[in-house]
Amino acid sequence: MANTPQSKKRARQSETRKDINKARRSRIRTFLRKVEEAIASGNQEAATAALRSAQPELARGVTKGVMHKNTVARKMSRLASRVKAIAQ
Repeated sequence: MANTPQSKKRARQSETRKDINKARRSRIRTFLRKVEEAIASGNQEAATAALRSAQPELARGVTKGVMHKNTVARKMSRLASRVKAIAQ
């Protein structure tokens, strides 16, 4: 348990950041789920639109420190190739 004023403040900040990061991660997962559903439906226009809306959210996750840069790059690349494969 935190005893000093500094450690108490850090504990409060940690709780706040945890909530913010949890909400941000949930939002990213929602966008990813929309892309997955569009891909599963086979509608390329919807999948492309969903991917375009998901990409800024993923990038924002990187800048805010919620996700690793390479993880997001890998996810975007794989989703883009799957969306592209629908057309063929």
